[in-house]
Amino acid sequence: MDRLMSQHQSLGDGEERERVLKETVQLVFSHAFAEETVLWPAVRRSVPDGEELTARVEQEHQQINDLVADIERLAPGDPEREEKVRRAFALIRQDIRDEEDLLLPRLQDAMDIAQLRRLGTAWETVRKSAPTHPHPVVPRRPPGNAVLGVPLSLYDRIRDALGLGSSASRAKKLLIALAGVLMSAAAAAVVLPRKRR
Repeated sequence: MDRLMSQHQSLGDGEERERVLKETVQLVFSHAFAEETVLWPAVRRSVPDGEELTARVEQEHQQINDLVADIERLAPGDPEREEKVRRAFALIRQDIRDEEDLLLPRLQDAMDIAQLRRLGTAWETVRKSAPTHPHPVVPRRPPGNAVLGVPLSLYDRIRDALGLGSSASRAKKLLIALAGVLMSAAAAAVVLPRKRR
């Protein structure tokens, strides 16, 4: 992530800079979603002050989510967008430090190697199928984020495959929004418990 953020900052305005930003965003959000779904519940269960540690990181994730949602709405080259990118990158770097210096060492102290490997495998599996864009109103914790993650991931990956970023036409955005609503409704129908007769 740091390499991508540095690359973005070194490039002038243009398609390559936007491609690097898109790649960074996709990596950040799939990574964070997997942490919130798999790692942070394990930290809360296993680390004595895990609740406080994860609450701090979740707050950073929410701030990044809000900033990137704004970035995706603003046009490339807009000074406000550039300021939000700078702020988001600073928060991402802070988030990485908090995770690598505080949370992950505490988790390593609380679990044995076999548990950590299982957790790592679960994290990687979730990361590969996680949403790739910000969704500021989605809960940061399971089960809410996990339930909504499936339709949102499908929605995001369709957007990514069709190249529907902030510059997409209104008709394309409406079409993909409709597809997202339909996928969410289908997921809710499968997930919600049926009434007993």
